[in-house]
Amino acid sequence: MDLRIPDSPPVEEPKEYLARLNKEQRAAVEHGDGAVAAPLLIIAGAGSGKTNTLAHRVAHLIVKGVDPRRILLMTFSRRAAAEMTKRVERIAAEVMGDKAAVLTEGLTWAGTFHAVGARLLRDYAPEIGLDPAFTIHDREDAADLMNLVRHELGLSKTEGRFPTKATCLSIYSRVVNAQAELEPVLARSFPWCVGWAEELKTLFAGYVEAKHSQNVLDYDDLLLWWAQMCAEPAIALHLGGRFDHILVDEYQDTNRLQAAVLTALKPDGRGLTVVGDDAQSIYSFRAAEVRNILDFPKLFSEPAEIVTLDRNYRSTDALLAAANAVIGEASERFTKDLWTDRRSFEKPQLVTVRDEAGQAEHVCEEVLRERESGTLLKHQAVLFRASHHSGPLEVELTRRSIPYVKFGGLKFLDSAHVKDILAALRLAENPRDRVAGFRVLQIMQGIGPSAAGAAVEAMQRALDPVLGLRFFRPPARAEADWPGFVELFSRLRAKPAWPADLEQARLWYEPHLERLHEDPAARRADLLTLEQIAAGYPSRERFLTDLTLDPPDATSDEAGPPHRDEDYLILSTIHSAKGQEWAKVFVLNAVDGCIPSDLATGEREEIEEERRLLYVAMTRAKDSLHLITPQRFFVHGQASRGDRHVYASRTRFIPDHVLDRFERTSWPLASAVSKGRPPVPEVRIDLKAKMRGMWR
Repeated sequence: MDLRIPDSPPVEEPKEYLARLNKEQRAAVEHGDGAVAAPLLIIAGAGSGKTNTLAHRVAHLIVKGVDPRRILLMTFSRRAAAEMTKRVERIAAEVMGDKAAVLTEGLTWAGTFHAVGARLLRDYAPEIGLDPAFTIHDREDAADLMNLVRHELGLSKTEGRFPTKATCLSIYSRVVNAQAELEPVLARSFPWCVGWAEELKTLFAGYVEAKHSQNVLDYDDLLLWWAQMCAEPAIALHLGGRFDHILVDEYQDTNRLQAAVLTALKPDGRGLTVVGDDAQSIYSFRAAEVRNILDFPKLFSEPAEIVTLDRNYRSTDALLAAANAVIGEASERFTKDLWTDRRSFEKPQLVTVRDEAGQAEHVCEEVLRERESGTLLKHQAVLFRASHHSGPLEVELTRRSIPYVKFGGLKFLDSAHVKDILAALRLAENPRDRVAGFRVLQIMQGIGPSAAGAAVEAMQRALDPVLGLRFFRPPARAEADWPGFVELFSRLRAKPAWPADLEQARLWYEPHLERLHEDPAARRADLLTLEQIAAGYPSRERFLTDLTLDPPDATSDEAGPPHRDEDYLILSTIHSAKGQEWAKVFVLNAVDGCIPSDLATGEREEIEEERRLLYVAMTRAKDSLHLITPQRFFVHGQASRGDRHVYASRTRFIPDHVLDRFERTSWPLASAVSKGRPPVPEVRIDLKAKMRGMWR
């Protein structure tokens, strides 16, 4: 079938819109010049304009007459997909004027792997034996279902301590996404669970059966089912034929399932473009596989063309010289040395401090000094390998009244009140969803796990779940609330005009909100925000799907930023900082035991990823970088030796022969001495007695 948009012939355009690109970026954009050509690998170094290049390539395809409905663009967040689509429209409009908006509206296949997978699974549901009305469990819901199965199998009452529901789900997810056997995954990533291998297999089999019987998919299923669907040649051929061009961002972060999907859709690689940087592959704990990008050039019979973007538009030449030296020690990589026109004589600093307290004081003093020089706090960032590394610094920032934001707080859907409302909607969408049923039923006073389970059973036994609830006799304490819930469920099942059903759920929930939480006003504001978000979705099903796959930040999140007009320092793990940039960056604990983590020094692959992690941290800085090396630091929670202070040495990723790229300093111990306790008069008074006397 010809899906070309009518009246959209190729445009013979002047190429001024490509003039702002550098030579390598333009080569990537014009590869194939609109035709379905050999596979393309764009190795995009940090700060090299990757997003701009990819957006120009999509726009160029549309300008050359490619039907946007036959372009599949996959990113790693919904926000990135939305921003990419806006950029594409702006670029195309330079050539095509108002017509560009009409064409780019056809770019409907832009989204995350998981969102695209969910859409395709609904499209092909009849062919693969799936009910298209399936609902999707987020991580917490999936863990709850895992726990239900765990309990039913008696694994929660074993003599030895069986892994928690969260650990079980993490193991299951790693096995699925890495396409690996259970035993090696346990040995490498969950060694404390090795003795439970057989029980875990039984648990996972029961978990899969529970999902099937309840018509739910979890986050990992969206890739697993998609990959399994593509293993059927006829479906893979039909699916791949729907798209002339497939473009994938952040390819270094894909796992084996995602790579399998791509090769099934385009077995010869023609029309396939992947963009990424092997030097920034840092998510193996999510089953990301760096070999996907390293092996891509030799994957197809027709070798992939490789375009390297090595001009950096972010950092100074001194910073890049140090970053290049660090990543240059890697055992395997695509060779590239980032370069820039931004000249600076300020080398990155290796700062030696006595301990973590000294580290915190140094950062605070430098941050304040920088602010006095005109650099806003929010243009400075402190990065660290693990979240707890910032503890002493947070105490010192609070003591000095320096406002800060620490990235990695709760997400919107992790809030109990939001999950309660969504559970009501999900139960109405799919009455077989036991996790949703258990959650929403227990909102009512007097209904515990046993009564909730009985009510869910009554719903599932009845021909109509609404009738099942009407005839169910709740516990006496719940009798007053029960009719209201049944009426709500009946209205939600009737699917009123969207998003009116969300408002109805909120109105039912608000009296319970007052009873369950101490801060109902703030939580009610979150629910009103949820309604505003819902208004942007065409249906309840689409809303539940998208919100589960890519939740926005909570408005009442205590870990979130202060008022938008306030200035605040950024604190972030290195993993959360990827893709960001700041004028000045501090990296805490640049010592062995932290970078690399002492938990990641078992195999060469782990060491190499830790090296890439330091490289990512260094390349976040635009103008100034401090790598701080405490002479001793505190080690938390090691089973064999407990919490303790250890003496540290500079990270092995900065060997002696690259030290000339850094300026070595130490935080002056003299200033610490000058802050010592001054002499006090020889006097002793009992202030406690004086205070007590004030009230006598």
